[in-house]
Amino acid sequence: MNLQDRAHKYEYKLNDTDDQIITYIVENKSTVIVTSIQTLAKTLYTVPNTITRLSKKLGYDGFSQLKNNLKEEVHEKEMEPAESVHYNMKRTLELLDDEILSIIAKKIHQADHVYIFGVGDTVPFCELFSTHLKIGGKAVEFFLHRHDAVYAVNHATKHDVLFLISMSGETKQILEIAELARSKGVTIISLTHFTRNTLQDKADYKFFFYSPKRMLENYNTSDKTPVMLALQVLSNIYWETV
Repeated sequence: MNLQDRAHKYEYKLNDTDDQIITYIVENKSTVIVTSIQTLAKTLYTVPNTITRLSKKLGYDGFSQLKNNLKEEVHEKEMEPAESVHYNMKRTLELLDDEILSIIAKKIHQADHVYIFGVGDTVPFCELFSTHLKIGGKAVEFFLHRHDAVYAVNHATKHDVLFLISMSGETKQILEIAELARSKGVTIISLTHFTRNTLQDKADYKFFFYSPKRMLENYNTSDKTPVMLALQVLSNIYWETV
């Protein structure tokens, strides 16, 4: 996972100073890989400990490991297979953060009700995840139709959770439900492909799978396996909390 992806994954841990350091490193990779932590800190008007703490927030052992990974980015740019289930699964596992998943599992456990909504190809996953939560004794509903979701969210409270699944994070019906939930103070959890998207910005808690959009004969053939993987990992953590 490259530095920018790590910054996206762990953004909930980062502050403004961290963002500024990351921006500098991304824009000056070739310089940073041959720069000491003391020199980098001086350049950024900070102290080495700040850079070390940032490195650990990003999942590195320290600045040395960050630099080594950065060298790989510069000298061995990763070629992403166009059609590889294995690659998508590997990237998804890298993106799943046990810390945030534990927080999400706790929020679900504490909720009075959980409402799950998706459209199109994500509907079967909504049903499956609903079953997983029922196994843990949770009061949960998933919706096949928009009007049912609207009705439920209109009657939801701040003690409820809305779980939204979207491949793109830009589906109109999903965003509409998310906006309605925000107006009601309902906690929103989103699961989307790992990219900057509108739905993740509306969510209180978010996690990701990796499955770039792929079209064949005007049909969306994007790999759905990573969605199942992400939900299974969250379900396992949820079951451990009940």
